[in-house]
Amino acid sequence: MANGRVLGIGGVFSKSPAPAARADWYRRVLGLDPEPGGAVVFTAYDLADRVGAMQILAPFPADTDYFAPSTAPFMINLVVDDLAAMLARAAAAGVVPVWRDDDGPQGRFAHLIDPDGIKIELWEPRGL
Repeated sequence: MANGRVLGIGGVFSKSPAPAARADWYRRVLGLDPEPGGAVVFTAYDLADRVGAMQILAPFPADTDYFAPSTAPFMINLVVDDLAAMLARAAAAGVVPVWRDDDGPQGRFAHLIDPDGIKIELWEPRGL
């Protein structure tokens, strides 16, 4: 029976001056397989059972510099199973991280900037 409650994040949607180019970047750099319209659909995958990870919707202070060097008012966090392999794929496509932390308490992180200037945070949770 429905309770009228939010169950999770249904998607991240953003404008792009060149959607096809961004979809191609996601294909080359992140190994994602966008559908013909450019959307990437993830199948249901319960990370909470595996590593305690969850979908997070969190406001940051307006003056945060955590999204820098992006000027977008948001970033996208993607859970990955092998950060080193993801960064090797990115490097092969000519993309280098703008930041990396291999010793974070929640796991390993790296930040990439997509062609529209949006920060993509790759996160390999501890224990994955």
